[in-house]
Amino acid sequence: MLHVKTGDTVLVLTGKDKNKTGKVISASPKDNTVIVEGVNIITKHRKPRSQEDKGGIEKIAGKINASNVQVICPACKKATRVAHKVDENGEKHRTCKKCGASLDGKFVKKTNKDKAEENSAKATAKATKTTKTTKTTTKKSETKVTEKTTKSTTAKKVVKSRTTDKAGA
Repeated sequence: MLHVKTGDTVLVLTGKDKNKTGKVISASPKDNTVIVEGVNIITKHRKPRSQEDKGGIEKIAGKINASNVQVICPACKKATRVAHKVDENGEKHRTCKKCGASLDGKFVKKTNKDKAEENSAKATAKATKTTKTTKTTTKKSETKVTEKTTKSTTAKKVVKSRTTDKAGA
């Protein structure tokens, strides 16, 4: 089993393309090799096989041993080793050794930063939706005071209206 899968972004550790990054085009566990986009470019001389087929010189990405690449974590953006963890459902998935985030798409673990952003977004949404209406009546002066307060993230609006009964006037 390889620590790298097709679609991962990896960092090349050795060779003529050291410190280059690229996306894994294909992974071959049987040969323990990967093909990385834009890395280990080799030239192939193609011979024309028919009248319509043109020959020529093609530049393609060659194979690299899987031990010469490291996965770049999408959460912390650092090259990391891969840890294998089993979740509560018994499924095995890959995680980052540095930050603990999941490297597999369907097992996305939220980091503390993501949780804080989500909580702040919920708080602002709650503050904009909250409205309060209060009514007060004073019997001594026969005056009704109605106050409506709307909370918003940008500004607070307060509306006051006073009515006087005809009996008191």
